[in-house]
Amino acid sequence: MNTFNKLVGLTLILGLLHACGSKPNPEKEEAYQKAASIFAADESFYPILDEELYYFTTQTLDSITPLYINEQDAVKKLMKLETWLAFTTRDFTPKERQNLIDRKYLPRAIPIAYDGLAIIVNNANPDSCITINDFARILKGEISKWKEIYPQSKLGEIDVVFDNPLSSTVRWCVDSILGGKQFSAKNIGAVQTSAAVIEYVEKHENALGIIGSNWLNDKRDTTNVTFNKNISVMGVSKMKTAEKYNSWKPYQFYLYNGNYPLRRTIYALLNDPRPNGVATSFTHYIQLPRGQKIILRSGLLPQSANMNVRDVIVKKQ
Repeated sequence: MNTFNKLVGLTLILGLLHACGSKPNPEKEEAYQKAASIFAADESFYPILDEELYYFTTQTLDSITPLYINEQDAVKKLMKLETWLAFTTRDFTPKERQNLIDRKYLPRAIPIAYDGLAIIVNNANPDSCITINDFARILKGEISKWKEIYPQSKLGEIDVVFDNPLSSTVRWCVDSILGGKQFSAKNIGAVQTSAAVIEYVEKHENALGIIGSNWLNDKRDTTNVTFNKNISVMGVSKMKTAEKYNSWKPYQFYLYNGNYPLRRTIYALLNDPRPNGVATSFTHYIQLPRGQKIILRSGLLPQSANMNVRDVIVKKQ
């Protein structure tokens, strides 16, 4: 009898504990679903992510809305739990990662692709190559005129234009080109979007624009070896002098073999607490062969797709 009473009591207690633990929290669920309904991304990734999203939603019937903003604001939204996914060109900082871990989350930085930071000029500009060193000197304000690099140039002042003051492009140049120091040149401006950078460079002969290479591919060229014909893409050299034979453009192969010096890693910063959440599903879709093929077709370098390199002999007619 005693044993029976203890068993009944234990069953009742466990039942009560289970009932309390399974009580839903509508506010938490609403907050989760609101954050799960969007992903944030640096605006420079718009072309590739929109294509990934199109195929993801048509093939899975899941729904998630893109929010294309600057990189800094994208990370802020992730840290505020206003989204579970952000696309950037950087990993979590140690402080950001620890902050999320302390709040019982499991943040993951997942490389999905590599792109090239492209330096573009007006088609009227005859100068087609630049060194990393000269590019850095322009950003530092040590060079302000085209003739200081190319003595024969008649273009005058170098008009440097970025997409957004808080973009991944600006941050990458500060961190990777200037060693963390801010721009000191007076002739640097921003026009808010990558498309606006291209338009600005088209209309200004002395302009020098910096954008992600996924904005440059000519959609008429399925081989990904033709860039936007309305502007010129400069070859970039690691050497002290820039010549055609030692300067490289952000083609896939030169991203692959490391010749192009302005290569960036594109990350999916994922903090989705649910393994079957739409943010997690979208990230995994991009990692799958189908998602990586879309990246390959866009002209960027996939993170995990197999690359076939062949030597080709071109016969002159």
